[in-house]
Amino acid sequence: MIKFLLPLIFFIFIGCVPKQIEKTDCQCDETVESKKSEECNVVEVKEKSDENIVPFSQLRQSEWYEIDFILKSDNVKDSWPAWQKSCSTLINQKQWKKVCSIANLMEDPSSEEVIEFFKTNFTLYKSWKDDGTDYGLITGYYQPILNGSKEKTKKYSTPIYKTPEDLITVDLSELYPEMKYKRLRGKVEGNKLLPYFSREQISSSENILKGNELFWVDNAVEAFFLEIQGSGIIKFEDGSEIPIGYADQNGHPYRSMGRALINAGELTKDNASMQGIKSWANKNKKKLKKFLDKNPSFVFFRELDNGLDGPIGAQGVPITAERSIAIDRRYVPIGSPVFLATTFPNSNESLNRLVIAQDTGGAIRGPIRADYYWGAGPEAGKKAGAMKQQGNIWVMLPKEFKINKKKEQ
Repeated sequence: MIKFLLPLIFFIFIGCVPKQIEKTDCQCDETVESKKSEECNVVEVKEKSDENIVPFSQLRQSEWYEIDFILKSDNVKDSWPAWQKSCSTLINQKQWKKVCSIANLMEDPSSEEVIEFFKTNFTLYKSWKDDGTDYGLITGYYQPILNGSKEKTKKYSTPIYKTPEDLITVDLSELYPEMKYKRLRGKVEGNKLLPYFSREQISSSENILKGNELFWVDNAVEAFFLEIQGSGIIKFEDGSEIPIGYADQNGHPYRSMGRALINAGELTKDNASMQGIKSWANKNKKKLKKFLDKNPSFVFFRELDNGLDGPIGAQGVPITAERSIAIDRRYVPIGSPVFLATTFPNSNESLNRLVIAQDTGGAIRGPIRADYYWGAGPEAGKKAGAMKQQGNIWVMLPKEFKINKKKEQ
């Protein structure tokens, strides 16, 4: 019965969405959506509807000499392990098979050999916006460490949930190929697929998701930011640790808590950073739930293998500190090598890195938009929270890769 209801449900859920969407992206309190440690990226973005986007059409062929100098300024061999991880899945795709087969034959290449490999086998593209500009917002993210327990106690009372069995996820591209990357989530009641529980509903009743607790942590705000980052480490009192990663989401749209606090006059744009929001929360415990619930989106997690050398990104491989970025996969192919030219957080010092596009994020939207992965722990968190820079993006694609031409307006 659900199968036959899907076309109707699809139009009910998204048929009335306007072509242009006002999107608030606070890169501090939010990064899946993300960050800013001493400044929040509260940015108003007008997005195109997906049907008007031709994948990768904002990439324009460039010349290697444009990045020769800054490419050589980076120790690019440090990106090779991350590239090899991407190749472990890309090699199964026709357009990537040849270059990944060649890469697999190279053992511990020097920076010069890495550069020669890409120049020989790849075409360089630069990402541009519709308005003719070639720069965009570069933010950072990290893997937080939370104090936790496997049992609920007075100290550890905030649950981290696994994916509930009654959450239904529908890949819309199976019904509508033009809706690639679009998913519909909900729960079945009778013969209807209805929206799943919102954050407010989940946090207001212990019974709604009872039995789906993965772990318990000691801080509701840190649990909220865990959802923003998409992965984390639970540290137990005996010193042991268990990594967890994104498993699914309740299907509700992401809304910025930072923006809600600004609109209510609780914070200003200048202090609505990750640290600013945490400080506000410590002083306003009675108001906290009200503002947490302003974001109806809720993320579910899964336990990860302790042997992994990083959290799992959207490509399905572990990401690497300072060598992986999250991108908008509508504009940059997932797994592709990217040369990122930006600056360090709160600085004019150049940060030029060969990185790999191995992740995505709810606030990472647009042709020149990247989230730079700083690693795990407090120091990485400070850098990620402070990062709100401008930057350029060059994408390296195999010579066999075919770029779609942009639709005529």
